[in-house]
Amino acid sequence: MKRSNLWLWIAAMAAIILLVGGGFLYSNFQRQVNLAGIVARGDEAPVQLPPGFTAQIFASDLNGPRFITFSPEGVLHVADRGNDRIVALPDADGDGHADEVRVVAENLESPHSLVFHDDALYAGVPSGVIRLADRDGDGLFEEQTTLIDDYPTSGHSTRTVLFLPDGRMAVSVGSSCNVCEEEDPRRAAVVIYDGPEATGERLFTSGLRNAVGLALHPDTGEIWATNNGRDMMGDDLPPETIEILGDGSDHGWPRCHSGRIEDPDYGFPGACDGVTGPLVEMQAHSAPLGLAFYTEDAFPPEYQGDLFIAFHGSWNRSVPTGYKVVRLPLDGQTPAGPVEDFATGWLDEETKQVSGRPVGLAVGPDGALYVSDDSGGFIYRITYAGSP
Repeated sequence: MKRSNLWLWIAAMAAIILLVGGGFLYSNFQRQVNLAGIVARGDEAPVQLPPGFTAQIFASDLNGPRFITFSPEGVLHVADRGNDRIVALPDADGDGHADEVRVVAENLESPHSLVFHDDALYAGVPSGVIRLADRDGDGLFEEQTTLIDDYPTSGHSTRTVLFLPDGRMAVSVGSSCNVCEEEDPRRAAVVIYDGPEATGERLFTSGLRNAVGLALHPDTGEIWATNNGRDMMGDDLPPETIEILGDGSDHGWPRCHSGRIEDPDYGFPGACDGVTGPLVEMQAHSAPLGLAFYTEDAFPPEYQGDLFIAFHGSWNRSVPTGYKVVRLPLDGQTPAGPVEDFATGWLDEETKQVSGRPVGLAVGPDGALYVSDDSGGFIYRITYAGSP
């Protein structure tokens, strides 16, 4: 074999080993997390919180619960992705525990996000968006209408649906890869539609590798997003970010990260020119997913208007990070400080054992903060009872 061919063969084999080995490591990591998550727990959740706060298990025995939202009637709904369904978790007696796990929609394709709009429930699935309707008022969504079904499903496959104050519908579509040039311009972007019928598709924001979480600022109506940075640049680069999305804004991926870091593979001199920078930078590989503004009054006054962010946790960092809920103090739209830990305990800092991975956040009409954990299958309810 010629020397040049030999080196090509070695390079090809190395790539295969990296792909297979990396997949095995990730699969094994997921398996360890899942096994840790199903350890029996009592009513009090093993979550560390600031003084005066308490976490309880609101519901359990779910299968990969992702994003959560409350219906207009105040009932928590969950995208139970592992079971391809949506469930409702009523708490009619108000004791802080779901009365039942009620299946309200089935046979969905890995639902990730949920949003109520105009008497219908919209679900984001890998290939698009489905509208669910309850025509007889029994709480069951017997009518399913596929609005979008042509999103590519490789790579990052979560789809987050959000309605703007003017009725337009936005959908985040993650990248197909860690870092690459996309063929479909809708990838690594947020796509917007004229309304709930999903007509008039156009690009709203680009250059977002994987903007899993979307939320409207309660005062300005602007879209805030969590963005997951690329891998394989070391333990601390690039940072995870919170972005404020503007119509036509370009956030840089794959050539530029965080508005200031040129990509080692796709960057070039001036790659960050004209890029919209983030509002906040956070620890790399934390995997920020859901986010929620605190708009109720059950928490202390200093929490009013602040932003909570769910860190799903790293999978390939040499020292694991994330696996917690953090708080971003805000003065209006302006950060009043860096993100700070709010709910921790899912990662044992000594053993590095993982017992949960926060995903979705929702502030309930009772003022509690609800958190989904897709590895343990739990929904947590965090309340404030006052200073001890």
